[in-house]
Amino acid sequence: MTNLRVAAAQIDAVVGDLDGNVARMLKAYEAAEAAGADLVAFPELAVTGYPPEDLLLRPAFVEQAGEALVKLAAGTGRPAAVVGFPERGAGGDPDRLSNAAAVCADGRVHAVYRKHHLPNYAVFDEQRYFAPGDDAGPLFVVGGVPVGVSICEDIWDPLGPAFRQAEAGARLLLNINASPYYAGRLAEREAMLAARARDAGVPIVYVNLVGGQDELVFDGASLVVHESGDVIARAHQFTEDLLVSDIGIPARPRPGSATRLSEIHVSEALLAPGTKTPRVENVYPPVQEVYEALVLGTRDYVEKNGFHDVLIGLSGGVDSSLVAVVAADALGPDRVTGVLMPSRFSSDHSVADAEALVANLGIRSHTIGIEPAHRAFEGMLAEVFAGTEPGLAEENLQARIRGTILMTMSNKFGAMVLTTGNKSELATGYSTLYGDMAGGFAVIKDVPKTLVYALCRDRNTREGRPLVPEEVLQKPPSAELRPDQRDSETLPDYDVLDPILEAYVERDRSVGELVAEGFDGSMVRRVVRLVDRNEYKRRQAPPGVRVSRKAFGKDRRPPITNRWPG
Repeated sequence: MTNLRVAAAQIDAVVGDLDGNVARMLKAYEAAEAAGADLVAFPELAVTGYPPEDLLLRPAFVEQAGEALVKLAAGTGRPAAVVGFPERGAGGDPDRLSNAAAVCADGRVHAVYRKHHLPNYAVFDEQRYFAPGDDAGPLFVVGGVPVGVSICEDIWDPLGPAFRQAEAGARLLLNINASPYYAGRLAEREAMLAARARDAGVPIVYVNLVGGQDELVFDGASLVVHESGDVIARAHQFTEDLLVSDIGIPARPRPGSATRLSEIHVSEALLAPGTKTPRVENVYPPVQEVYEALVLGTRDYVEKNGFHDVLIGLSGGVDSSLVAVVAADALGPDRVTGVLMPSRFSSDHSVADAEALVANLGIRSHTIGIEPAHRAFEGMLAEVFAGTEPGLAEENLQARIRGTILMTMSNKFGAMVLTTGNKSELATGYSTLYGDMAGGFAVIKDVPKTLVYALCRDRNTREGRPLVPEEVLQKPPSAELRPDQRDSETLPDYDVLDPILEAYVERDRSVGELVAEGFDGSMVRRVVRLVDRNEYKRRQAPPGVRVSRKAFGKDRRPPITNRWPG
């Protein structure tokens, strides 16, 4: 059996930062070389960051990405490097763009593999930009070991390029990825890779991107899977990591000439002394895993978009409390400012709960009462509203005053406003356009209300003290826009609502299917009407961290003008 030392370099690439991404990769390459690696693998489209979306429609961007790849290749030595990049002109067609992997060593690009399976579902839109590859080869010989290279979706196909590479004599399969996170995704990947490794009879190295990009979070957790299907190495989740492992390469008979792929000799083994024992990092428990995704997604969105500080409207409720805790963990308490904006309907305990949260987190705060503005607006609108009963418009006016205050402070001080609406509220329209929906990033946009409570309790437990005051977790949720208001007056109880939303929004069940699954028919129809008629609001909401299989945003795009009853 031959040992090959492989480094999986999961980096946090920034879309469009070509020079920065190359510098980040060269730094990781140098660390891998110092560790004696024979082969260093980087994520899918690491040169450009993922997903570059319509930047790929700009010829100058693709040309500069090619130049960046040449620069990176020039920095390579004996260890081979596999690097994701967009390639123009495959097969002599100047208009053909491929999602590609370059194999580099000794200062140059030796050859290129082109992705076959271009996902075009959920958040993926690759067929808009790329043409599919049509060749499973060549195999790249590194240190005498034939290696098959594939990209992300290619390895999900049981009979795809990776399987054909193994049949043709590959003794190691390398798959580079930009696989977005959602709850439970890592277990799905590991089960799939175990099946592929067993079928192929060879080990698999799976390197994944890490970091936040708009609403997507990439969780890293790069893997090495033994030919038996066992995970023998795993990198950290949600942080950059260099996973260096010695992989025992099993001897396999050479295939017949009919199945052979061409081979390109890339580099000789470095034959590093000793043995690098693979490390298997622990996986976060399910609730904490979601929390870490929220932290990473928030940090990267704020920082990659050039902001330093954030503003959060603190109501004393559970949603704004969770957002503040996430922000403090993501950025540090000194970069978070809570703004308390009590009205005539705000209870004393809500103000006290918000003040307690501020003290627990050590963040800055301001208190700006909205009563003067509220009275001024009522006076301005008195003639127009004469003869009508006060109602929803007057209630929402308070939220819009608060939104104006936050956005004005953002405009003045250059801090990003983090909105505090959860998935249950956004789904049902229990939110105010240009009010509590006003801001730059919606941290818990994809977190249902029941999970909001679980995240707060879990974070308190891990801290060993109540960062989110226990009073916040015990009191009935309320928008406090009228006397003694409760969410339950407008919405079903959240433990009833959230399972219906999960089935309708994330699993695309129809009304009839939901009733057949045992949900109450009148309740289902009520919830579906709320979801469908509020699509126009969600189209105007800021992006937020995706943690479910289907989030509001690019994941789910029903027509706003729509009469289908569900």
